[in-house]
Amino acid sequence: MTGYGKVSREDIKRKINIELRCLNSKQLDFNYRSSGILREKEAEVRALVSQFLKRGKIDISIFYENLENPVVPPINSEVVVKYHQQLTSITKLIGESADESLLPVIMRLPDVLRNERQELKESEWQFISELLDLVLNDTLSFRNQEGKNLEKDVSNRVDMIKKYLEQIPQFEEKRIERIKLRIRERLEELTELKDLDANRFEQEVIYYLEKIDITEEKVRLKNHTDYFMTTLKSDEPVGKKLGFISQEMGREINTIGSKANDADIQKIVVQMKDELEKIKEQLLNVL
Repeated sequence: MTGYGKVSREDIKRKINIELRCLNSKQLDFNYRSSGILREKEAEVRALVSQFLKRGKIDISIFYENLENPVVPPINSEVVVKYHQQLTSITKLIGESADESLLPVIMRLPDVLRNERQELKESEWQFISELLDLVLNDTLSFRNQEGKNLEKDVSNRVDMIKKYLEQIPQFEEKRIERIKLRIRERLEELTELKDLDANRFEQEVIYYLEKIDITEEKVRLKNHTDYFMTTLKSDEPVGKKLGFISQEMGREINTIGSKANDADIQKIVVQMKDELEKIKEQLLNVL
């Protein structure tokens, strides 16, 4: 969700600078800075931005200067006179002489300049709005390019999980034989093999193998990866939905790992987890 847009315009009438930065965030976090004459336009700017950018930490600055009729704050002469009278009286009390250096001091004191409300012409606001549209479109283009890169990266990682999943069956047959052998050896330690009921032994092995069977988990994980890829290609905002699907993928991978009881399959599970964690990190950038 990162993005950037900037536009500057200057002619004989005005000078305008608009800059927008967008970072990752779960909701719309809007920060607005502007020239004083544009402060009252914050609500309109926010509404326009929210139409283009659904979420993200957005910092936007709009600075406008009227070069044709620059606004000069009027000086409050009555306040200046009163400040001068007071300062002159104080200089006399302390035995100093009042001189011309008082005026620069007075001009920096509060309320010397009148804060009068400035009105922005509708034509000027329309021009600024058009520039803001350009900035927002540039930001969207930036986001779209980033989105294509993210889609490619996430797709490759999901494909890697599928490939790792396809490697598991080659270890399952040997895994079952090792488990049977381990159970038999353990039973031999506990009892005489001649006293071992073959049918009961097979029943116990079948029961144990059913408990550690990962067929359902493999099927569900395959379905989740297919659903993930289908959702990823949607034109709608799918960031949260992909996050939920990735959580389900994680549950199946974890269950496969807990049931595996096999070093080779555990290695594959670790590799799938690594890819999934990178996918989750990237999904923070998806709307």
